[in-house]
Amino acid sequence: MTIRVLIADDQGMVRAGFAAFLNTQPDIEVVGEAADGAEAVARTAELEPDVVLMDIRMPGMDGITATGLIRTARVLILTTFDLDEYVYAALRAGASGFLLKDASAAQLAEAVRVVAAGEALLSPRVTRRLIAEFTRLPARSRVKVERITDRETEVLTLIARGLSNQEIARELVVSEQTVKTHIGRVLAKLGLRDRAQAIVYAYEIGLVRPGS
Repeated sequence: MTIRVLIADDQGMVRAGFAAFLNTQPDIEVVGEAADGAEAVARTAELEPDVVLMDIRMPGMDGITATGLIRTARVLILTTFDLDEYVYAALRAGASGFLLKDASAAQLAEAVRVVAAGEALLSPRVTRRLIAEFTRLPARSRVKVERITDRETEVLTLIARGLSNQEIARELVVSEQTVKTHIGRVLAKLGLRDRAQAIVYAYEIGLVRPGS
């Protein structure tokens, strides 16, 4: 199955470089480009990519605002700057991953695959800043978490702690397929788009705290 990618960046050379590399991958196809956030939103609706590589700093509509308007694709945020204020805002807007532009070409391709598969992707530096932000913020209401079962809450907690499906399966002594089923139900019941939003939600409501 080919992963369809849209590249949104205000620098033409950056778009061309990403496209040239990603198009060499047998399972990835760059289907379009955008020079700003508004164009990214429009092109996503038109081309229906699986993943949008989204720069944060763009003229007009920025990448975070555009991410919040995209509902049909997973967004992987790309930026040169590892800045605190962008990390939390990007994930709250619905980004599925956050990768610095100094990542290697191989890391970029793997990031696209991870995000396309519905996994969360955060670099270690970004994770540290995200956890620091959650430490500062007060916990939100836990009303929604009451919609899920005890086992689903357990799965959500393990997701937020960074465990993979395989690791969760071992922890709970169940099959990976059962884990996937639980995750699907958690996302549906809580109105979350993917694993990244589940992690954000678990920290926001205080289900998991930094260092737990």
